[in-house]
Amino acid sequence: MSDTPVWEDGRWVPLHSLEGDVDADVCVIGLGGSGLACILELLLMNRNVVGLDAAAVGGGAAGRNGGFLLAGLPSFYHRAAAKFGRARVRAVYRRTMAEMDRMTAETPEAIRRVGSLRIADDAAELADCGAQADMMRADGLPAEAYDGPEGRGILVPTDGAFNPLQRCRLLALRAVAGGARLFEQSAAIDTRGAMVRTERGSVQCSCVIVAVDGRLEHVLPELDGRVRTARLQMLATAPATELDLPRPVYQRWGYEYWQQLPDRRIVLGGLRDRAGDAEWSDLPAVTDTMQRDLERVLRDQLHVTAPVTHRWAGVVGYSTTGWPVVEQVRPDVWAIGGYSGTGNVLGALCGRGVAQLASRGRSELLNELWNSA
Repeated sequence: MSDTPVWEDGRWVPLHSLEGDVDADVCVIGLGGSGLACILELLLMNRNVVGLDAAAVGGGAAGRNGGFLLAGLPSFYHRAAAKFGRARVRAVYRRTMAEMDRMTAETPEAIRRVGSLRIADDAAELADCGAQADMMRADGLPAEAYDGPEGRGILVPTDGAFNPLQRCRLLALRAVAGGARLFEQSAAIDTRGAMVRTERGSVQCSCVIVAVDGRLEHVLPELDGRVRTARLQMLATAPATELDLPRPVYQRWGYEYWQQLPDRRIVLGGLRDRAGDAEWSDLPAVTDTMQRDLERVLRDQLHVTAPVTHRWAGVVGYSTTGWPVVEQVRPDVWAIGGYSGTGNVLGALCGRGVAQLASRGRSELLNELWNSA
């Protein structure tokens, strides 16, 4: 069983790698969800853009995650509010809700707005769910108590699920059609000022935007100690007719998560907290121990009997503060990442915002996110 995500349909035609020297206004490093959102925003501002990826479009965590679309910051709403300030967290939450609406309109074929569930594992977590729902409702945000087949907790009706690799590829094709030059298998091995060098070429530009999540601290060593790469492992099954799960589910404080796809296959991941230091890794490879634990949840907790068809992993960046990285780390070199496991919506917002910030010196999208620690 190869390390292939369930999202792979085998129809992507690979892009060329960079050969020789090219010029651009902006070079974007990373062709995942945040990098592609950044590129499309730059095109709207009539910038000449080159995009590079060490692997392929959506080849990192952007195309290898669990397919959840969640508003807000990585921490649960009331906990983020206590740490970063309630007004600020509320504003970020509303921006991510608006970003999810924009993403849905942009790629409706890849997104299902079915809501999401946070399900409590015990009485303490159920009380925490109640505190989260109470604060969200008090702040005019969508959340309601839930008691159903999955368990008890919170329903957020405006969240959703999506095919992350399909969305990345749709955005990449749109970017190419709009005039961007995108290159796969073209790792940035040196970024100095107005030049990005790859193994077989270089990009001369006035601005560089590094839009990677996993291994961000390796691309930009200045961020070492502030961002740490972790591995997230997943599996998927053949159609599981015994279950009917209309919404993606987070359980046990978000350390276990699953969803059922429209064709009834189950996608399940998590348990990183039980692996100790083993999953603080930048190697996107599955391990026997973690996969056995995931399958135990599948069989004993969800009671799914369908065979496992896919096992895969991706690496993501966790910031030490729980706040994403959005900053200029060198003259004319910007970085976004460190989404702490929930970058599908937040990353797209940061990608568009940093495109505006790097080009215009301002971005309303990043009013609450920029220069934060």
